[in-house]
Amino acid sequence: MKRNIIREMLQWKKMEKDRMPLILHGARQVGKTYTLQRFGRDYYKNCIYINFERMPVIAEYFDGDLNPDRLIRFFEEYFTEKIIPGQTLLIFDEIQACERALTSLKYFAEEAPEYHVAAAGSLLGVAVHRDKYSFPVGKVITKTMYPLQFDEFLEAVGSGHFVSVIREHYEQMKEMPEQTHKELLTWLRRYMLVGGMPAVVKKYIEEGSLINVPELQMMILSAYTADMAKYAEPGESTKIQNAFRSLPAQLAKDNKKFQYKLIRKGATAGLFGDSIAWLVTAGVALEADRVTRGEIPVRIFRDVSAFKLYMADTGLLSAFAGIMPENIIRDDLSDVYKGALAENFAAQSLKGNGYDLYYWTSDSPQAEVDFVIQKEGKVIPIEVKYGQNVHARSMKRFVDQYHPERAVRLTARNFGTDASGMLSVPLYAAFCL
Repeated sequence: MKRNIIREMLQWKKMEKDRMPLILHGARQVGKTYTLQRFGRDYYKNCIYINFERMPVIAEYFDGDLNPDRLIRFFEEYFTEKIIPGQTLLIFDEIQACERALTSLKYFAEEAPEYHVAAAGSLLGVAVHRDKYSFPVGKVITKTMYPLQFDEFLEAVGSGHFVSVIREHYEQMKEMPEQTHKELLTWLRRYMLVGGMPAVVKKYIEEGSLINVPELQMMILSAYTADMAKYAEPGESTKIQNAFRSLPAQLAKDNKKFQYKLIRKGATAGLFGDSIAWLVTAGVALEADRVTRGEIPVRIFRDVSAFKLYMADTGLLSAFAGIMPENIIRDDLSDVYKGALAENFAAQSLKGNGYDLYYWTSDSPQAEVDFVIQKEGKVIPIEVKYGQNVHARSMKRFVDQYHPERAVRLTARNFGTDASGMLSVPLYAAFCL
């Protein structure tokens, strides 16, 4: 599967000076290992792959001197393969299993930047926080990997020709041919069930059917729950799992602000704040913070007492909520949960494009805009609707108050611009934002 992050990795490879080791962050099973190995195969003469969970002998060697030359000599002897600066990619996988390997990245950055070293790990951020690892701050370049975006999904299923068509119509804001528009909305509904987890996409492609997709997704969700027991403190594990299980219910209401009472009676931020942070750090959930003003810089107007939590993958949300393939194909869902899927999809798309997620509310009169992003020194409000209903007094209130240069509605409608200058963008084009 072609992944968009490869472009960023190529920029890292081409750096002529000040190159530092690359760390690929991301939730479990989003494709970090596959992508690193494919990157090594496609763009390097050879690739040395080290998995610290499966290769304890190599992990033990890091207990000694972390001099890069010493480590390189050992790798060459162990793998009987020459490591050539700029031509060999060294992959340190499951690096959270070897703290000394994480520390060694600092010395590769300082003493041997000519070697290309890339690392990844399951729940790396959680492990670093839990075990008090010394993270090589300022000595590594970090990239975050997410599930496949809709454009990557189209490429994977053999419909990649649509991607350039969508981008062309977005850039020119011209109406998509109606038949193509309907076909893309059908693909979008499939994506909302399949999602972007590589193993699930692969199964869908191989079987050509949605029927067995939910079963595999539930297995992934079970693996996430197992990670909560494995990587969290014993007293925190149950609270994390309870917070996690509340996510479908959190989104199944008109006001999608996170409510602790949906975890259990008497739940508070004091009891579950660390649990929420764990889910976000692990990449399982995406957090959108409330902002009180639609002005630059957006982040200084955060209200830390109010936030929304989305699933990192819309397909996993569908499975978690018990949505079956026929519900998607027949469009047989409650209006509230249609809105939840659309909003989660938008959150996943925006986060995948590197945006921090915010939403705006006003109390008097009451109003809410689903997302507010900051791009190139500009604030862009984004309203999200599953269907074609575009009536949104909240967006008008925001526009009248803050006068943004651009405002966007993500809906099932075609491309266009209304009399007020607001852009109508089909949901399937969210990856263009």
